[in-house]
Amino acid sequence: MLELLQYDFFTNALLAALLSSVSCGIIGTYIVSRRMVFIGGGITHASFGGIGIAYYLGMNPIVGAAVFAVLSALGINYFSQNGNIRQDSSIAIWWSLGMAIGIVFIAITPGYSPNLMSFLFGSILTVTFADLAYMAVLSAILVILFSFFFRVIVMIAFDEEFARARNLPVSFFNYTLMALMALVIVASIRISGVILVLSLLTLPQATANLFTKDFRSIMIASVFIGLIGMLAGLYISYYTDLPSGATIILLLTALFLVGKLFLTAKGFLYRRSGNSF
Repeated sequence: MLELLQYDFFTNALLAALLSSVSCGIIGTYIVSRRMVFIGGGITHASFGGIGIAYYLGMNPIVGAAVFAVLSALGINYFSQNGNIRQDSSIAIWWSLGMAIGIVFIAITPGYSPNLMSFLFGSILTVTFADLAYMAVLSAILVILFSFFFRVIVMIAFDEEFARARNLPVSFFNYTLMALMALVIVASIRISGVILVLSLLTLPQATANLFTKDFRSIMIASVFIGLIGMLAGLYISYYTDLPSGATIILLLTALFLVGKLFLTAKGFLYRRSGNSF
């Protein structure tokens, strides 16, 4: 591993793994606790529309994805709360609209069709300095926000009606966290791609949730679990020449299964020992 650090692209990948594990660990815990995983999937696929428009206009695809993802997140939240539209219907509308727009604009882009494999399935080794700066700023914002407003966010996550009764700014935090969720999703596209990015926001949290039910503990554990999975996946993918995004997700899934098997075996042994007396 040490010999690989002489390469800038590998150093960038390690920093991306660290920053992404922080941002995904924090916002992913909020997503899972509020049961908003399907919303995350809708935003993820809707961001493809921004990628297509950015390619057509000759812009950075990540910038286009970020703008479209934030608009989709705010649109989903607004339609479901003020437009008399069920949340699942609102998600489906933005999901399909984003994918359709992306496909159309890529099809009408002059010249050759761009290679979208890195955006669909991820390639952490292609992370640039600009991507790292974006991830660093986003991670810092999340750490500061959750540090100063932790109790408010937890209250909204578990009992929104009670938070409204306490006259807390629920709508402000809902829109803010939805926008930040969209930005985290876009930041993670480089790592696991549009197809698999949702796993970074759910698998570490699901693994941590096997061992603790405390919001803060799940959030902290998710950061470390995500980092372990990303570093191990990055190392394996480099030496086996496998897609980095898919390898990382397989490692995170393996960590979840190991945790589940460990608890199952522990429970079985506990019951056996209890029955022996």
